[in-house]
Amino acid sequence: MKAELEKLIDLQKTDTNIRRLKKAIETADQRRAEIQQEFEQHASSIREIQYRRDLAQTERSELEKQIAENKTYLERADRNLKHAQNQKEYETAMRETDALQKQIGALETAVLEKITAVEEVEKILEERAEEINSLESKRETAIGEFDKTIAEARAEFESETAKRQEIFVTLPKNLAAVYDRFATRSKDGIAVAEVVNGSCSACFMQLRPQMQLNVKRGDQIITCENCARILYIPSKDSETEAAAK
Repeated sequence: MKAELEKLIDLQKTDTNIRRLKKAIETADQRRAEIQQEFEQHASSIREIQYRRDLAQTERSELEKQIAENKTYLERADRNLKHAQNQKEYETAMRETDALQKQIGALETAVLEKITAVEEVEKILEERAEEINSLESKRETAIGEFDKTIAEARAEFESETAKRQEIFVTLPKNLAAVYDRFATRSKDGIAVAEVVNGSCSACFMQLRPQMQLNVKRGDQIITCENCARILYIPSKDSETEAAAK
């Protein structure tokens, strides 16, 4: 019976690992997309900063164009002022000159503001230069490592599935049926539960002292009085092996 119990324990550990691997494989696309999205958020924040710089530079260029146009108009207004033939023409030219000078002054102030804005954004981009330059390589590395992990999980899943079949076919039919019934019925797929600190690790019910002794002997199949799972207590040898791994 000890040999059969050990097979059940091994089968349970294998099934638990298969469930873990299956979940990892089934959620791989979602988790890969999340990694992509995380890097895309970084890239998006950088593009937003670069857009602010480009916009400020475009606006500066437009302002400088307006300044140049207004200076042309100012030159014309100055000529009109010098060649004014009467008081009305003189006053009109003066008003135009004054308005253009004020407008040019305002535009030049706006240009200085845009220059300052560009310098501030350039400083931010300079501080994040290493991040910007390495972002794509880091993304490729992260995706590559994730894909490698999933490929390993698929390979291990195939190996563990084959191992499960090898163990399962060696069990007596009645034990195999009991195991399958418990494993299928429980949401967590646990049919064989370890006793930890005197309690069933599946439902956490405290075992009676005599039951603990019976489970520890391992010479018969003992099930939990609460959840009906098969119980076991690891031998010291198996605990030593587990700690060494």
